[in-house]
Amino acid sequence: MNDCIFCKIIHGEIPSKKVFENDKVIAIMDVNPKVDGHTLVIPKKHVTDFTELSNEDVVDIYEVAKSLGPNIMKKLGARALTCGINYGDSQAVKHVHLHLLPDYTIKEKTERSNDEIYDIIKED
Repeated sequence: MNDCIFCKIIHGEIPSKKVFENDKVIAIMDVNPKVDGHTLVIPKKHVTDFTELSNEDVVDIYEVAKSLGPNIMKKLGARALTCGINYGDSQAVKHVHLHLLPDYTIKEKTERSNDEIYDIIKED
């Protein structure tokens, strides 16, 4: 879809803070993070919402989340992690994406910038 912001990111037309990429999935920092380390796991194939995902797509997304989630928690000192997919009108970008939201249980955000958080969690 040529007007989809995530498709433009995937095709390199818009810059992003990429923390992971393979041939099927990309993971980027959310530009408006709810918490430090808020990361989006996005299938490269344009799919509007999670009801349209194939079983293979689900596995691809969650395999990345299973790897990234604990790594983000460890690097940022989070105690827990919430994984979520918005559906319907709450979905700001109509390209399915999984939110990884570290839970610090004490406060939602620190004073660190998204750039600082990205430098901590990006894949080596």
